[in-house]
Amino acid sequence: MFKNTLKATSLLRSSYVPSLKNGSRLASTKTMTVRDALNSAIAEELDRDDDVFLIGEEVAQYNGAYKVSKGLLDRFGERRIIDTPITEYGFAGMAIGAAFKGLKPIVEFMSFNFSLQAIDAVVNSAAKTHYMSGGTQTCQIVFRGPNGAAFGVAAQHSQDFSAWYGSIPGLKVLVPYSAEDARGLLKAAIRDPNPVVFLENELLYGESFEMSEESFSPDFTLPYKAKVEREGKDISIITYTRNVEFSLKAAEILSQQHGIDAEVINLRSIRPLDVEAIVKSLKKTNHLITVESTFPSFGVGSEIVAQIMESEGFDYLDAPVKRVTGADVPTPYAKELEDFAFPDPDTIVRAVKETLSVD
Repeated sequence: MFKNTLKATSLLRSSYVPSLKNGSRLASTKTMTVRDALNSAIAEELDRDDDVFLIGEEVAQYNGAYKVSKGLLDRFGERRIIDTPITEYGFAGMAIGAAFKGLKPIVEFMSFNFSLQAIDAVVNSAAKTHYMSGGTQTCQIVFRGPNGAAFGVAAQHSQDFSAWYGSIPGLKVLVPYSAEDARGLLKAAIRDPNPVVFLENELLYGESFEMSEESFSPDFTLPYKAKVEREGKDISIITYTRNVEFSLKAAEILSQQHGIDAEVINLRSIRPLDVEAIVKSLKKTNHLITVESTFPSFGVGSEIVAQIMESEGFDYLDAPVKRVTGADVPTPYAKELEDFAFPDPDTIVRAVKETLSVD
């Protein structure tokens, strides 16, 4: 009953897929912003499955706080693109109830900092009910929105929740970097029968990335596996989301100025964590650092270090693993202090040089 016309479908897709005529590919769109990648993924999954719907604050009439849901209300209507009051616990709980009845909600938190208002519903209902019901009650739901620090939004809007939610059995936690990551991982998450926490980065929404031809397919999905963004032989840099960009810049600096060949691994998934890919890279380079914007205590880097120590990876280490993290303070509002609070390419370069004992 929710299907829209072919004309509406073609109008939306024309902004991000190759032009088609008589089945032939005439022109190819080579790049896409993360915002458009997310929008296209949601639109295609709404088209594909009538049980999928989007719910959250300002997702409909305002086109989304970050314009990720732009055009979706006009195309799919208010029964599937649903504005809510400012009550995260209320609309998250309602969506979880809908998932228990067989629908497939996409819940947008305007910021994952606000998900703390709904954390009981996410952790104690969505994540645990399948286990507590002996496998009889599923909860197919995606919780998505911006995560981590942006510019000048201070302490209550700048936390990275990847380690928080990554510690919860029953949840899957995805952290896209590029537009292709965003598109393929979100489509996979929406189709996943398990509850998925999908952590986007506000500062990446407007960034454009190269896209492969296959990524434009409506059936394109990505596995929850790490990706080698840059091959290298001297040291492995394990990171995710916006810090992939900083790590790639650091790798270029290290190559040009110091002759160091760094490998950059984009995790893409926090839970499940692709330990196999991490150890495989370590076996090649024998040195490793982690880069994240979380607080230093009990973070993703800490878990990676533990996994390496408890696996065969330990035998391949020629130096201790170094963690590059955010500062152990609430995020400052003042720009000068904020700049010191999170990793940047220079921070990563210093960490690599210290690990390799290079002056």
